[in-house]
Amino acid sequence: MDLDQLAQLRTPDGVAALDLAAELAGTDELAAASALRARGVPPGLAAAALTQVALRRRASAKFGADAGRVFLTRAGLEQATREIVATRRAARLRAAGVTALADLGCGLGADLRAVAATGIRAYGVDADPLTAACAALNAPDATVACGDAQDFDLSQVDAVFCDPARRSGGRRVFRPEDYSPPWDWVVSLPQRVPHTVLKLAPGIDQALLPPGCELELVSVDGDVVEAAAWCGPLAAAPRRATVFRDGVPHELTGTGDRTAPVAPPGCYVTDPDGAVVRAHLVAEFAAAHDGWLADPNIAYTWSDTPITSPFGRCFAVDEVLPFSLKRLRATLRDRGVGRLEILKRGSALDVEQLRRDLRLAGPHPASLLLTRTGTTPLAILATPVPQLR
Repeated sequence: MDLDQLAQLRTPDGVAALDLAAELAGTDELAAASALRARGVPPGLAAAALTQVALRRRASAKFGADAGRVFLTRAGLEQATREIVATRRAARLRAAGVTALADLGCGLGADLRAVAATGIRAYGVDADPLTAACAALNAPDATVACGDAQDFDLSQVDAVFCDPARRSGGRRVFRPEDYSPPWDWVVSLPQRVPHTVLKLAPGIDQALLPPGCELELVSVDGDVVEAAAWCGPLAAAPRRATVFRDGVPHELTGTGDRTAPVAPPGCYVTDPDGAVVRAHLVAEFAAAHDGWLADPNIAYTWSDTPITSPFGRCFAVDEVLPFSLKRLRATLRDRGVGRLEILKRGSALDVEQLRRDLRLAGPHPASLLLTRTGTTPLAILATPVPQLR
């Protein structure tokens, strides 16, 4: 889609094309295009409408109930913030007393929408003309401009949110020095506007973060979706894991440098949520549940009693075996296991190859956790404990 096609989609003919495309959603792409053209829709408009409807179908997790009405690009949708995450962040900014915020690199406007909905005066800037035009439509209560984020007049606001572009030429980039705006400029923002939040990739090198910031890792139903650096007065704890389960947020905070006790495996083992692991809060999680680690470098948390927590999945340990393919295959055969969930931490084994090698057959399910203590590889046969949600 280009700017001309976006303008066409907003005309009465474009709205009709979008409605027709929505009726054909899920059908064969060529057949849908032919059906639109048969109804008199020009080929270019038909293609734009079908692409837009396909993106909207994928956008429900990011834009919620409004997904069927927003305007999207493929690259913008990839980086857009999920609605529940944006809403929670906007509420925290409002509670901190923010009155005017600049979203520098606003993308499709997911965060702008949430910020403006709290009553904060919201400004958005994006370097891509099409993306900025979509953001202006998606966040009508914000002021959106196309331009260089580095040129925005920061004197207009008392807070900044910056989500640097992590794609270049259609490809994802992983090094902060390749971000746009440049990382050196991004990381200097808190010096000019103390109330600054930086949205980052979950795997960001934490040594690159602004001094004194709070690093928050966010997961949604088990998937780690983003990291955010809360700077200046917004920093409330060195590290935070925010875990959403069925739309409900749960928070764990700590220093990020605490160590957990180490002891032999126990009766229960818990696999901490990825946000807890990436925020370096495994020790805090273990301490909250009288747990320990069997290896200081492996996040699996052991305990004598079951852990029911939104911050991890708990398993009752049935058997702990030194890893041996032959012995594991025989044990699973004796147990009649035909459906096996395989998790791993600290193991180099290929899960799918192992599944083939085990030649599973039988009526019963089981869970297998592959890990190690020191240099000894272990296979843990276990049964999931119902998770607190």
